[in-house]
Amino acid sequence: MKIKRLGRTGLKVTEICLGTMTFGNQCDEPTSRAIMDKAFEHGVTFFDAADVYPIGGTLETKGRTEEYIGRWLQGHREQIVLATKFNGEMGPGLNERGGSRKHILQAVEASLRRLQTDYIDLYQMHSVDADTPLDETLRALDDLVHSGKVRYVGCSNYPAWLLTRALWLSDQHGWARFDSVQPRYNLLFRHIEAELLPLALDQGIGVISYNPLAGGVLTGRYQPGQAVEPGSRFALEGAGKLYRAR
Repeated sequence: MKIKRLGRTGLKVTEICLGTMTFGNQCDEPTSRAIMDKAFEHGVTFFDAADVYPIGGTLETKGRTEEYIGRWLQGHREQIVLATKFNGEMGPGLNERGGSRKHILQAVEASLRRLQTDYIDLYQMHSVDADTPLDETLRALDDLVHSGKVRYVGCSNYPAWLLTRALWLSDQHGWARFDSVQPRYNLLFRHIEAELLPLALDQGIGVISYNPLAGGVLTGRYQPGQAVEPGSRFALEGAGKLYRAR
C-alpha cells in the first residue's frame, strides 16, 4: 500500500481511503465489519465517515455508520487515521445542522461518543453553510484542535474560491487551516481540474476525491432506459434522486 502525506502536514495516510457511507443501510453490521477487516488486512488504514451516514437513511439511522466503526475500532485505534464530517441535519432542532459554533461543539461530542474515541484525526466540514460566517466556523474548529479533540481539519464540497477565502482567514488569524479538501471527481465530472486542483497543489492541500466510479455508472451497472435496480444506490430513499439527477 502506498503512503502519502496529507497535504503539507506531517500526517501519513494510505493512498486508498475507505469510504463508509453505506454502513448501516445497504451494509448491515456484519458486512460492514467484513469490509473493514478486508481493507485493514490489505493495508488500508485511512477510514472516512460522516455523522449523517448512512446515505439514504432517516434521522433515526443517522450516526449508525460511526457506531459501527466505533465498535470495530476497539483494538485498532492507533493504527487507523480516522476522518469524519459534520454539517448535515442530525435532528429536528433549528441548530442541529450547519457550521455554527453551537452545532460544531455539539456534533464533535456526538461523533466522539459514537466512534468510542477521545479524538478525531481529520474533522471535515461536509458542505458549505451559507448561513454561518466562515470565521465563526474556522474559530470553532481551531478551538477543537487546541483542545486535542481534533488533530487536523478539512472541508468537503468546497469551491476553490471559498477554500481560498478560508485559507486567507486562517493565515490572517493564526487559526488551524483546512489541510484537506474532499471533492467529487471522476471521468464524467472533472470540474475540479480547472481551479481546485491547482489551488490544492499550490497551497499544499490534501485531496481526498470521492465518487471515482460515478456511483457505479462507470462500471456499466446502469444502462440507458434500464429500470432502477432495487437496493442499488440509485434507488435509495432521498439519495437516489440525487444520483439519478447527476
